[in-house]
Amino acid sequence: MTGSAGYDRLTVPAALGRSLDVLVTGPFDGLPLVFHHGTPGGVAVYPPMAAAAAERGLRLVLYARPGYGGSTPAPGRLVADAAADVAAILDKLGATRFVTVGWSGGGPHALACARLLSRRCMAAASLAGPAPYRAAGLNWPAGMAEDNLAEFGAAAEGESELTDLLEKTAPLLRDITADQLADAMAEVISTADYDALDGELADYFASSFRAALSAGIAGWRDDDLAFVHDWGFSLNAPGDAAPVAIWHGDQDGMVPFSHGEWLAGRIPGARRHLMPGVGHLSMDFDSIFDDLLELVGPR
Repeated sequence: MTGSAGYDRLTVPAALGRSLDVLVTGPFDGLPLVFHHGTPGGVAVYPPMAAAAAERGLRLVLYARPGYGGSTPAPGRLVADAAADVAAILDKLGATRFVTVGWSGGGPHALACARLLSRRCMAAASLAGPAPYRAAGLNWPAGMAEDNLAEFGAAAEGESELTDLLEKTAPLLRDITADQLADAMAEVISTADYDALDGELADYFASSFRAALSAGIAGWRDDDLAFVHDWGFSLNAPGDAAPVAIWHGDQDGMVPFSHGEWLAGRIPGARRHLMPGVGHLSMDFDSIFDDLLELVGPR
């Protein structure tokens, strides 16, 4: 490993002969922080996140879910399947314990790790993540931007309908630049996010989209299909689970605020960070990582 000043790119073997595209940065002996990117998303570094992790002695682990970038597709995967992939990455790194954060579409995958890897996962956080598609007591699409409604409506119709829609949408993001991003996303983000989407944040999301779609739409398609089907685990069933924090802003136009409220109310013992004036994209990683380490407790 190259230490805190550099990045290490790894190809990690996974189940069924697949491989995972992984990037690691931060102190070699630091507690791994596994980050689950959004949908669509790929392996890209957001410097403020990397700096916040390193300042707290955390070893940041970024990986592309199956079908994104250099990670082998896994058609029909469930949200729950992320736990086995994360376990494979940790084994490759020689790590026993970890913490995890999922942003947007990464949120459910972080929650899967909290439930299914509870002996290894010390704490998890979902940032602007969606609730299950058929969540009882939640009007799932209410307040969602029209483009997202169309996307998840197609996913609910089936793989063929979703593929047709994403094949038309993907070219808009495959080669996008940071300067183009805010206008390209204007229909799905709030004013708070539009105002925040410049500089390093815009660079990060543009890089993430390009990395995500470099090998086609398989990862994006399989994420969406996984979201609208059973996740493969229960959020509130009896049994062990790592402590969880839910972060969600009330100015989120992509994943409505009601999703964060639902998750915070249904996950036993979840720490609630339901934030006024905050959108989908503008997250404070210093506060998030401090809170995550509080959940871990003394090490």
